[in-house]
Amino acid sequence: MEILLKPWSWYVSGPLIATVLLLLIYFGKTFGMSSNLRTFCAISGAGKYADFFKFDWKAQRWNLTMVLGAIIGGFIATNFLSDGSSIELSPETISDLTAMNFLNPGKNLLPNELYGWESILTLKGFSILAIAGILVGFGTRYAGGCTSGHAITGLSNLQLPSLIAVIGFFIGGLVMTHFIFPLLF
Repeated sequence: MEILLKPWSWYVSGPLIATVLLLLIYFGKTFGMSSNLRTFCAISGAGKYADFFKFDWKAQRWNLTMVLGAIIGGFIATNFLSDGSSIELSPETISDLTAMNFLNPGKNLLPNELYGWESILTLKGFSILAIAGILVGFGTRYAGGCTSGHAITGLSNLQLPSLIAVIGFFIGGLVMTHFIFPLLF
């Protein structure tokens, strides 16, 4: 049982992801979480307001099981398969986060300084999350998919647009981490 309480190694999770991808390719499907947002919007009637949401969402019902599985899997992993240990961070990262007034860096996967209710309910916290959400939504639409779709499905299918998108994701992440994030905190 103790082996279940530790993060799964790459040699366990990697082949599992590859197996899922091979099954999706075999059945003519692609993996990506952002397409589910479009499906949810179409189900909610957003097609009345934008042509982008006018499509046969019923053909994408299978993909909604991926969202349900991610939610259930995340709940099970967090509540039943986690030993509550801290995240291993480099000493430099801990020092940098402490200098930005983060308490106990690495203790939680989602730091309270960003995702706690007392932070979200401030103007600064709400603005950061709202602007980030808009930018992620725009970027996902502009790139034609999300990080999981491009990095997992697109790269495994050797798609050049996915390679370009993944390079852009990494550059954006580096710019955010090293230049924008320190200005915010």
